[in-house]
Amino acid sequence: MSEPTPKHFRDAMRAFVGNCSLITTGQAEAATGLIVTSAISLSAEPPLLLACVNRASSSWPVLQETGTFGWSSLGAAHQGVAERFSGFGGTKGAARYDGAEWETAITGVRLLKGAPAAFDCTIEEMIDRGTHSILIGRVEAIRTTPGAGALIYWNGGYRALAD
Repeated sequence: MSEPTPKHFRDAMRAFVGNCSLITTGQAEAATGLIVTSAISLSAEPPLLLACVNRASSSWPVLQETGTFGWSSLGAAHQGVAERFSGFGGTKGAARYDGAEWETAITGVRLLKGAPAAFDCTIEEMIDRGTHSILIGRVEAIRTTPGAGALIYWNGGYRALAD
């Protein structure tokens, strides 16, 4: 048993298998987004999603300002998207959207075309805890792509799961 330091906690969390989800928000040059492994369903009636977002991320103030976000689960072919939105290679802001196809639904946020599941959401609540905000979103529209597989994150790396 060891003391729960932030580094030890982060290292231990690598043992969890996380679904890779893309949170998108903002428009035009203010468009931004981030990859999370903390996105889950919260309720089916009404349809609500939950994700945890670090308040130090560049996306957090845009989420707070716009009150909307897209949640696209990533498929087996989306590792490049995950890397761009994770900041690999220094890609920031609207440039993260390059190299992928997008669609919009009701709120105007971008959803990844070909995502296994994509949700257009309005923010119901942001609850601050520690370094993160718990983002609760009401689902306004849903898009699905059967057969897209999944992209997961485990032990510090992405892994593709095909159907």
